[in-house]
Amino acid sequence: MLKLWGRVNSSNVKKVRWACAELDIPYERIDAGLHFGVNNTDEYRAMNPMGLIPVIDDDGFVLWESNAIVRYLCAKHPRAPFWPADLRVRGAADRWMDFQQGTMGPALGPPFMQLIRSPEQEWDLDMIRRNIARSSEIWQIVDQQLGRTKWLAGDDFTMGDVPLGILAYTWMELPLGKVGLEHCRPKLTNVWRWYDQLQSMKNYRDIVAIGLT
Repeated sequence: MLKLWGRVNSSNVKKVRWACAELDIPYERIDAGLHFGVNNTDEYRAMNPMGLIPVIDDDGFVLWESNAIVRYLCAKHPRAPFWPADLRVRGAADRWMDFQQGTMGPALGPPFMQLIRSPEQEWDLDMIRRNIARSSEIWQIVDQQLGRTKWLAGDDFTMGDVPLGILAYTWMELPLGKVGLEHCRPKLTNVWRWYDQLQSMKNYRDIVAIGLT
């Protein structure tokens, strides 16, 4: 059986758990990261020298990097339309996965870490304001795409919706009012429509929308 290391409230672990749910892949999950530790042990570092979560072991094949894991599982357990057969649609899905990792994540991640996981006296308010403003600009790009398509890669829900779908929950639930930045989260019509679609999915509710911690 597939083994997955990572805690349930990790955004990156949620990607893998959500993909497994969509693909009906059974797995054994081992708590790791933050107060669980494990990820700093020599044994774990031998699997992932970065010491980050998630990591999977699929019958002896060890893989880290969450988006790579999702793609691997999709390729091994293909299910249309989650794993698009059309290469152009798959390329579009890949694009939005990379967009999450290289563009949205670096903008939204630092304020999340401070507002949710750091004591208020340690908050860097200038950084938070700057990154939230940048995140708001980036969500407008997503909104433009969703003005053209029902889902990020086209007419169907695909793996491309998973990484940004998880950060959508973070964005919607982040307590921006604590730093007077609620105005930076305008109700973008297309993003909210897409977010409502995600919220209607049981796997999303059960795996992703479980609180920010």
